[in-house]
Amino acid sequence: MAWDIDAGKRAAVEQRGATWAALPEIARRAQAVLVCVGYDRELRDLIANGLLSQLPAGTLLAILSTVNPATVQEVERLAGPTGVRVVDATMCRGGRAADAGSMLSFLGGDPDAVEQLKPVVAAYSTDIVYTGAVGTAQAAKAANNLLMWACLIANHEALALARRFGVDEALLREALLKTGAENGVLRHWGTSTMAWADDDLEVIQAMAREAGVALPQADLNRELCRTLKPKKFRLDDYGV
Repeated sequence: MAWDIDAGKRAAVEQRGATWAALPEIARRAQAVLVCVGYDRELRDLIANGLLSQLPAGTLLAILSTVNPATVQEVERLAGPTGVRVVDATMCRGGRAADAGSMLSFLGGDPDAVEQLKPVVAAYSTDIVYTGAVGTAQAAKAANNLLMWACLIANHEALALARRFGVDEALLREALLKTGAENGVLRHWGTSTMAWADDDLEVIQAMAREAGVALPQADLNRELCRTLKPKKFRLDDYGV
Protein backbone atom coordinates (compact mmCIF):
# COMPACT_ATOMS: atom_id res chain seq x y z
CA MET A 1 0.00 0.00 0.00
CA ALA A 2 1.18 3.53 -0.73
CA TRP A 3 0.13 7.13 -0.33
CA ASP A 4 1.65 10.42 -1.44
CA ILE A 5 0.68 14.02 -0.85
CA ASP A 6 0.68 14.35 -4.65
CA ALA A 7 -2.45 12.49 -5.77
CA GLY A 8 -1.15 12.71 -9.34
CA LYS A 9 1.19 9.83 -8.54
CA ARG A 10 -1.65 7.42 -7.87
CA ALA A 11 -1.81 6.03 -11.41
CA ALA A 12 1.90 5.24 -11.45
CA VAL A 13 1.63 3.54 -8.05
CA GLU A 14 -1.28 1.37 -9.17
CA GLN A 15 0.42 0.50 -12.48
CA ARG A 16 3.20 -1.07 -10.44
CA GLY A 17 0.75 -3.29 -8.59
CA ALA A 18 0.49 -1.35 -5.32
CA THR A 19 -2.73 -0.31 -3.64
CA TRP A 20 -3.30 3.41 -3.16
CA ALA A 21 -4.67 3.95 0.34
CA ALA A 22 -5.18 6.85 2.72
CA LEU A 23 -2.55 7.24 5.41
CA PRO A 24 -4.88 6.18 8.28
CA GLU A 25 -5.67 2.92 6.46
CA ILE A 26 -1.99 2.22 5.86
CA ALA A 27 -1.21 2.97 9.49
CA ARG A 28 -3.94 0.59 10.63
CA ARG A 29 -3.12 -2.34 8.34
CA ALA A 30 0.63 -2.31 7.67
CA GLN A 31 3.20 -4.13 9.79
CA ALA A 32 5.89 -1.79 8.45
CA VAL A 33 5.41 1.83 7.42
CA LEU A 34 8.10 3.51 5.33
CA VAL A 35 8.23 7.31 5.43
CA CYS A 36 9.98 9.09 2.57
CA VAL A 37 9.34 12.83 2.74
CA GLY A 38 11.63 15.47 1.32
CA TYR A 39 12.47 17.61 4.31
CA ASP A 40 13.07 17.54 8.04
CA ARG A 41 10.07 19.81 8.64
CA GLU A 42 7.77 17.44 6.73
CA LEU A 43 8.78 14.53 8.95
CA ARG A 44 8.16 16.66 12.03
CA ASP A 45 4.76 17.66 10.65
CA LEU A 46 3.78 14.00 10.12
CA ILE A 47 4.62 13.21 13.72
CA ALA A 48 2.95 16.38 15.04
CA ASN A 49 -0.22 15.45 13.13
CA GLY A 50 -0.55 12.16 14.97
CA LEU A 51 1.13 9.49 12.85
CA LEU A 52 2.46 7.63 15.89
CA SER A 53 -0.96 7.49 17.54
CA GLN A 54 -2.40 5.80 14.43
CA LEU A 55 0.12 2.95 14.43
CA PRO A 56 -0.52 -0.23 16.45
CA ALA A 57 2.10 -1.28 18.97
CA GLY A 58 4.81 -3.37 17.33
CA THR A 59 4.60 -1.57 13.98
CA LEU A 60 7.96 -0.87 12.32
CA LEU A 61 8.31 2.79 11.35
CA ALA A 62 11.20 3.23 8.92
CA ILE A 63 12.43 6.75 8.19
CA LEU A 64 13.88 6.78 4.68
CA SER A 65 14.17 10.57 4.44
CA THR A 66 17.47 12.41 4.72
CA VAL A 67 17.08 14.51 7.86
CA ASN A 68 19.02 15.57 10.92
CA PRO A 69 19.93 12.58 13.15
CA ALA A 70 18.43 14.45 16.10
CA THR A 71 15.04 14.47 14.36
CA VAL A 72 14.95 10.69 13.95
CA GLN A 73 16.15 10.26 17.52
CA GLU A 74 13.29 12.49 18.68
CA VAL A 75 10.82 10.36 16.70
CA GLU A 76 12.22 7.27 18.42
CA ARG A 77 11.83 8.93 21.83
CA LEU A 78 8.21 9.87 21.10
CA ALA A 79 7.47 6.40 19.72
CA GLY A 80 8.76 4.59 22.80
CA PRO A 81 5.58 4.77 24.90
CA THR A 82 3.44 3.71 21.92
CA GLY A 83 5.32 0.48 21.25
CA VAL A 84 6.13 1.59 17.69
CA ARG A 85 9.68 0.60 16.71
CA VAL A 86 11.61 3.21 14.76
CA VAL A 87 14.31 2.27 12.25
CA ASP A 88 16.60 4.86 10.70
CA ALA A 89 16.72 3.69 7.05
CA THR A 90 18.53 6.07 4.71
CA MET A 91 19.15 5.30 1.04
CA CYS A 92 22.05 5.95 -1.34
CA ARG A 93 22.68 5.78 -5.12
CA GLY A 94 19.80 7.96 -6.28
CA GLY A 95 16.81 7.63 -8.57
CA ARG A 96 18.54 5.41 -11.12
CA ALA A 97 19.20 2.78 -8.43
CA ALA A 98 15.72 3.22 -6.98
CA ASP A 99 14.20 2.33 -10.36
CA ALA A 100 16.50 -0.69 -10.65
CA GLY A 101 15.97 -1.85 -7.06
CA SER A 102 19.71 -1.55 -6.40
CA MET A 103 19.90 1.02 -3.63
CA LEU A 104 22.37 0.87 -0.76
CA SER A 105 20.49 1.27 2.52
CA PHE A 106 21.95 2.19 5.87
CA LEU A 107 19.88 0.86 8.78
CA GLY A 108 20.10 2.08 12.36
CA GLY A 109 18.02 1.01 15.33
CA ASP A 110 17.25 -1.91 17.61
CA PRO A 111 18.89 -4.98 16.02
CA ASP A 112 15.71 -7.08 16.24
CA ALA A 113 13.64 -4.36 14.57
CA VAL A 114 16.29 -3.95 11.88
CA GLU A 115 16.34 -7.69 11.16
CA GLN A 116 12.55 -7.71 10.79
CA LEU A 117 12.69 -4.77 8.40
CA LYS A 118 15.48 -6.15 6.21
CA PRO A 119 13.22 -8.23 3.88
CA VAL A 120 11.24 -5.07 3.12
CA VAL A 121 14.36 -3.01 2.47
CA ALA A 122 15.76 -5.79 0.29
CA ALA A 123 12.88 -5.18 -2.13
CA TYR A 124 14.66 -2.01 -3.30
CA SER A 125 18.23 -2.48 -2.03
CA THR A 126 21.03 -4.80 -3.13
CA ASP A 127 23.24 -3.68 -0.25
CA ILE A 128 22.14 -3.22 3.38
CA VAL A 129 24.54 -1.93 6.04
CA TYR A 130 23.72 -1.89 9.76
CA THR A 131 25.23 1.25 11.31
CA GLY A 132 24.15 1.04 14.98
CA ALA A 133 21.62 3.09 16.94
CA VAL A 134 18.91 5.32 15.47
CA GLY A 135 20.63 8.41 14.06
CA THR A 136 23.72 6.61 12.78
CA ALA A 137 22.13 5.83 9.42
CA GLN A 138 21.51 9.55 8.98
CA ALA A 139 25.16 10.25 9.85
CA ALA A 140 26.30 7.64 7.33
CA LYS A 141 24.08 9.17 4.64
CA ALA A 142 25.46 12.62 5.47
CA ALA A 143 28.98 11.29 4.94
CA ASN A 144 27.91 9.88 1.57
CA ASN A 145 26.37 13.20 0.56
CA LEU A 146 29.36 15.23 1.71
CA LEU A 147 31.68 13.15 -0.47
CA MET A 148 29.26 13.03 -3.41
CA TRP A 149 28.82 16.80 -3.73
CA ALA A 150 32.55 17.39 -3.22
CA CYS A 151 33.26 14.95 -6.06
CA LEU A 152 30.73 16.62 -8.34
CA ILE A 153 32.44 19.98 -7.90
CA ALA A 154 35.95 18.54 -8.24
CA ASN A 155 34.94 16.67 -11.41
CA HIS A 156 33.69 19.88 -12.99
CA GLU A 157 36.85 21.76 -12.12
CA ALA A 158 39.17 19.01 -13.33
CA LEU A 159 37.37 18.45 -16.63
CA ALA A 160 36.87 22.17 -17.30
CA LEU A 161 40.56 22.88 -16.76
CA ALA A 162 41.69 20.01 -19.00
CA ARG A 163 39.19 21.04 -21.68
CA ARG A 164 40.69 24.56 -21.77
CA PHE A 165 44.01 22.93 -22.66
CA GLY A 166 42.54 20.89 -25.49
CA VAL A 167 42.01 17.52 -23.78
CA ASP A 168 39.00 15.54 -25.01
CA GLU A 169 36.49 15.35 -22.14
CA ALA A 170 35.16 11.86 -22.89
CA LEU A 171 38.65 10.43 -23.32
CA LEU A 172 39.79 11.96 -20.04
CA ARG A 173 36.75 10.73 -18.09
CA GLU A 174 37.30 7.19 -19.33
CA ALA A 175 40.97 7.35 -18.34
CA LEU A 176 40.31 8.87 -14.90
CA LEU A 177 37.94 6.02 -14.08
CA LYS A 178 41.04 3.79 -14.19
CA THR A 179 42.99 5.91 -11.68
CA GLY A 180 42.82 6.88 -8.03
CA ALA A 181 40.64 9.82 -9.10
CA GLU A 182 37.77 7.45 -9.95
CA ASN A 183 34.47 8.27 -8.24
CA GLY A 184 30.83 7.33 -8.65
CA VAL A 185 29.75 10.80 -9.75
CA LEU A 186 32.35 10.74 -12.53
CA ARG A 187 31.26 7.22 -13.53
CA HIS A 188 27.70 8.50 -14.00
CA TRP A 189 28.70 11.90 -15.36
CA GLY A 190 25.84 14.04 -16.60
CA THR A 191 23.05 12.30 -14.70
CA SER A 192 22.86 14.27 -11.43
CA THR A 193 20.01 16.77 -11.23
CA MET A 194 21.52 18.39 -8.11
CA ALA A 195 17.93 18.66 -6.85
CA TRP A 196 18.89 17.88 -3.26
CA ALA A 197 22.37 19.41 -3.06
CA ASP A 198 21.45 22.49 -1.04
CA ASP A 199 19.18 20.58 1.36
CA ASP A 200 21.76 17.83 1.88
CA LEU A 201 24.48 20.33 2.70
CA GLU A 202 22.15 22.31 4.97
CA VAL A 203 21.60 19.16 7.05
CA ILE A 204 25.36 18.56 7.14
CA GLN A 205 26.04 22.11 8.29
CA ALA A 206 23.47 21.77 11.09
CA MET A 207 25.02 18.47 12.18
CA ALA A 208 28.48 20.07 12.24
CA ARG A 209 27.26 22.94 14.41
CA GLU A 210 25.62 20.52 16.84
CA ALA A 211 28.77 18.38 17.01
CA GLY A 212 31.10 21.38 17.33
CA VAL A 213 33.03 20.30 14.22
CA ALA A 214 34.33 22.76 11.63
CA LEU A 215 33.64 21.57 8.06
CA PRO A 216 34.97 24.41 5.90
CA GLN A 217 34.79 22.39 2.69
CA ALA A 218 31.12 21.60 3.28
CA ASP A 219 30.41 25.30 3.82
CA LEU A 220 32.25 26.21 0.61
CA ASN A 221 30.67 23.38 -1.37
CA ARG A 222 27.18 24.54 -0.50
CA GLU A 223 27.93 27.92 -2.07
CA LEU A 224 29.67 26.31 -5.05
CA CYS A 225 26.71 23.97 -5.64
CA ARG A 226 24.35 26.94 -5.71
CA THR A 227 26.52 28.56 -8.39
CA LEU A 228 27.02 25.34 -10.33
CA LYS A 229 23.45 24.04 -10.45
CA PRO A 230 22.13 26.34 -13.23
CA LYS A 231 25.01 25.38 -15.56
CA LYS A 232 25.94 21.88 -14.44
CA PHE A 233 27.88 19.74 -16.94
CA ARG A 234 28.40 22.75 -19.25
CA LEU A 235 32.16 22.76 -18.99
CA ASP A 236 32.70 25.72 -21.31
CA ASP A 237 30.65 27.84 -18.88
CA TYR A 238 32.45 26.64 -15.76
CA GLY A 239 34.59 29.24 -14.01
CA VAL A 240 33.56 32.14 -16.23
